[in-house]
Amino acid sequence: MLDAILWGLIQGLTEFLPVSSSGHLVLIPALLERDGPDLATSAMLHLGTLAAVLIYYRSDLARMARFDRPGRKMITLIVIGSLPAAVLGFVFKDTVEELISEPRTVAIMLIVTGVILLATTLLRVGDRRTSDLGPIDALLTGFAQALALIPGISRSGMTITSGLLRGMTRKEAARFAFLLGIPVIAGAGLLEMLDAYSSGASVDATVWVGVLVAGLSGYAAIAILLRVLARVGLAPFGVYCVLAGTFAAIVL
Repeated sequence: MLDAILWGLIQGLTEFLPVSSSGHLVLIPALLERDGPDLATSAMLHLGTLAAVLIYYRSDLARMARFDRPGRKMITLIVIGSLPAAVLGFVFKDTVEELISEPRTVAIMLIVTGVILLATTLLRVGDRRTSDLGPIDALLTGFAQALALIPGISRSGMTITSGLLRGMTRKEAARFAFLLGIPVIAGAGLLEMLDAYSSGASVDATVWVGVLVAGLSGYAAIAILLRVLARVGLAPFGVYCVLAGTFAAIVL
């Protein structure tokens, strides 16, 4: 039960805060000298974070479901933005799995994430909204999202940074980043579930507690990130990533 709560909390908070969920799920078990969540558990935890983002952005999803012109445009942008991660994830699947077994490399990638987040303080905040985006914007943000296939690189951090580079407001950059993350989160959970059950893994009933914790903490993480973004930007998360990554690299 305590394991389920711990992994659910880590998954929920780090999936949306720009600090790399994959990195934390590698580094924290390594620092604690214990095994991390197995594939079946990890797949189930993705259900919690998926529910969190679906509920938080339910109004956007409802507008897309109407399938009017703005809805069709948003769906098209999300499809285009999801292609890089889908293609590169399939091509480099084995390489990514090898990196997961190298905690010190993951720690260094977390430092890289922190440096990139700190660099966003040099950017001028734009005024573009999600409705102003085009296919090129979506594709470039999609390639930024694909970088998060590397454990330690934050998906939300890279996609929000890409949005800022494209002249978006902080809030709108985060909004598009989270909507773009829905197919990736769902796909990752589905693939892990298929891999887990094909290997004969089973899910303990206590994992559902972890799913609930992941959902609640994920919802809170989205709200926290939006508030911090509006006030000070990504810098606090950049400082955290640099310090956490440096600590992990030294200890490991």
